[in-house]
Amino acid sequence: MKCIVNRRAKFSASHRYWLPELSETENKERFGANSRFPGHGHNYVLFVSLIGELDEYGMVQNLSNVKKVIKNEVTNQLDYGYLNDTWAEFNETLPTTENIARVIWQRLNPHLPLTDILLYEHPQLWVNYQGKDMEATLTIQTHFSAAHRLASNKLSYEENLEIYGKCARPNGHGHNYHLEVSVTGEMDARTGMIVDLGKLQQVIDDYVVEPFDHTFLNKDIAHFAETVPTAENIAFYIATLLQKPVSKLGVELEKIKLIESPNNSCEIFCRNQVLNSGNGENTQKIPALV
Repeated sequence: MKCIVNRRAKFSASHRYWLPELSETENKERFGANSRFPGHGHNYVLFVSLIGELDEYGMVQNLSNVKKVIKNEVTNQLDYGYLNDTWAEFNETLPTTENIARVIWQRLNPHLPLTDILLYEHPQLWVNYQGKDMEATLTIQTHFSAAHRLASNKLSYEENLEIYGKCARPNGHGHNYHLEVSVTGEMDARTGMIVDLGKLQQVIDDYVVEPFDHTFLNKDIAHFAETVPTAENIAFYIATLLQKPVSKLGVELEKIKLIESPNNSCEIFCRNQVLNSGNGENTQKIPALV
């Protein structure tokens, strides 16, 4: 029986985005504050996922041995280090979160049956790497606050109460939504980036956070005048809004995850699909939820 186990580790390190072949002005234009001397630091959190058959002792791998391998091959070498100078690989390709995850995979893969490296730069930014050459998936987490009412215009108040319960009450209710936007692309061989992070954040802010924040979705967002703003429908609509602008940045929209509350979240998987909300945002229609 196949099983995946996960081992957590952490290290603290600093790095700088700086290419010696570029001038100071060019580095500042390309990397912004990340180019500042002597660099900046993070408390990285690493999850190493291993896959395999259960052995006679009920384990995929002896986690004591896994811990030693991760410590010897990764954390002992990186902890409290300046990443640009720690591993030779970071002289060729900058130590972005994407590239750090890739090189960690390369260091651990001879010793462990890896299936995924998940590296958090901070709680709102992380990367998954699964051994596919220069491909990685980067996730940004952001948030917005909004109110909504779950009720279909086609149903009576009593029928809406039957379906949506107290969420159908006339004056609505609010949430602090947490949004995770995942994109997949190829790392640039020199910069180590799959996408310009600032531009990606700007797209998310322009298309979602600013229009949605502090609104009553049913009344302030035209799409939800007819479409019930369930968490699923909100996530799907966000995916339709972001897919094209994200693709113009050179990456694919992989997944949208919307966390409505600690007890309620949903995920929309977008890659290799052409999404359409029903209002013509894209070309191929995939019906929204009702």
